[in-house]
Amino acid sequence: MTKGQIESKISEAISKFEIEQMGRGPEKIRTIIIQDVIFIRLKGFLSPSEKNLAQNREGVELIKKVRTALFENARMNLEGAIKSVIDVNVISTYSDVSTKTGEKIIAVVVDKNVEESINE
Repeated sequence: MTKGQIESKISEAISKFEIEQMGRGPEKIRTIIIQDVIFIRLKGFLSPSEKNLAQNREGVELIKKVRTALFENARMNLEGAIKSVIDVNVISTYSDVSTKTGEKIIAVVVDKNVEESINE
């Protein structure tokens, strides 16, 4: 597979993960691989209720707290989704939500330089 094909397959796997584990998928998703880090950018994943809740500071904190707890609880499934596409071991996973833009960024550090292994 090419780098673009791998990135596309990871996007598909993460979109499926979001639907199954978080209750809804993003409107757009893009994956970018840079050496041993996989960045996934999800747009439009907040529900209408969450968008309304994000209008005040307490709501923003609540959304971040709940989304973080849901993500942490399902972390092994996310790592499995990535491993189903490429043969890597996940070292660490990071995630944050922007209630201002409705975006989510996931960064996954893996045990090898994926770009180099594609070119071998």
